[in-house]
Formats: sequence, C-alpha cells, structure tokens
Amino acid sequence: MIALGNLDVTAALTLFVVLLVSNTVHEAAHALAAKIGGDLTAYRGGQVSLNPLPHIQREPFGMVVLPLLTIFASGGSMCMGFASAPIDPIWAFHHPKRAALVSLAGPLANLIVAAIAFFALQWISYPETSEAAAVQRIAATFLMLNLLLAVFNLLPLPPLDGAGALSGLSKRIRVFYDNLQRLPMSGAITLIVAIYVMPSLFTPVWRTVTSWLDAPLR
Repeated sequence: MIALGNLDVTAALTLFVVLLVSNTVHEAAHALAAKIGGDLTAYRGGQVSLNPLPHIQREPFGMVVLPLLTIFASGGSMCMGFASAPIDPIWAFHHPKRAALVSLAGPLANLIVAAIAFFALQWISYPETSEAAAVQRIAATFLMLNLLLAVFNLLPLPPLDGAGALSGLSKRIRVFYDNLQRLPMSGAITLIVAIYVMPSLFTPVWRTVTSWLDAPLR
C-alpha cells in the first residue's frame, strides 16, 4: 500500500482505472449497438472500441478530470465520472425501438462486467497470496462500480439510459421525455434526485449480490 497523507494511492489508482475501463465498456457498447442498428455516428468517431482514448478525447472532463477530483476530494472513498457516445437524433427519431436498445446496451455491458467480476471473486474466495488478494480487491471494485453504473443509468430520468429505453415504448413517452429534457437545469435536477434515491436503490442490490458469494468481501 502506498499512502499520500490520508490517501491510499494504490486504492485510489485502482478506483480510477476501474472506472475508466467500466465507462469505456459502457460507451463502446452504446456505440456498437448503434452501429448494428444503423447509426454510424459513434463508429465514425472511433468509439466502437475498448481503447479508452477515443472516449477520453470526447469527454476528457468526465473521463479523467472529474474522477481524479472526486477521488482526491473524498480521500479515495468516492469516484465519479461520465462519458457519452454520439447518437444521430434524426436516426433515433425514425427508429425509436432501435434507439431504446442502444440505451440499454450500456447498462447491459456493465452487468456483464459485474458478472465476470462476481465469478472471479467466487474463484478467489480465500486468497492465499498477496497477488490473489490484489486480484480479489480489483474484482470487488469492478463488481461494485459496474453494478452501481448499471443501477444509476437505468434510472428513468433524462438524460440517463433508463429514460432512453422507455422512450422507445411509445410516441407519448418519447414526447414526455423530450419535454423534460428541455427544462432548464434538467441534468442538474436528475443528478440531485439520483443522489437522494441511489443509496436506497443500490444498497439492497449490493447486499443481495454479495450474499451470493461463498466468502464475504473484506
């Protein structure tokens, strides 16, 4: 463990890298689903890729600056960030169901990463070496952050993926969400609501998933 004041640098770096990878997977899934559905906007921007660089180039603040700021401000206990994949709004208007699947692709990708991390934790239930213990900590971070990203993004609030998915159900719902997004500070309102509701939503999910592990996380 490397410490800088009260900050555990190793844990903070792990948190940052895991968030960077998880956001990259999330946005690459959006971009791939859009390409399959006929929208090549994100593909032409190089975002159908697990290379973080195209995603960082599109959202340097959300992918790098904000995560580092929140890590240092919280003493390594929290990491926040965001990214985005460009979608052609005209294509989305004409293909609402495909656009809804594009919205769902990101959270689904996070759930797949969380599942991989879960099975890794099952495999290393009781680490016997320092290397195995390090892998366990990394897998636990992947599990936590990807479950968190999936639950957060599935909230039915614009501009989150949950709202995008519901918009594909009917024209009335799509118009409702379009009007919501036109409200001043709609993104800030979504963030405030999410901060209040996420603990009550995520805590039971985390407790349930970790209860399925053969050994408790330490």
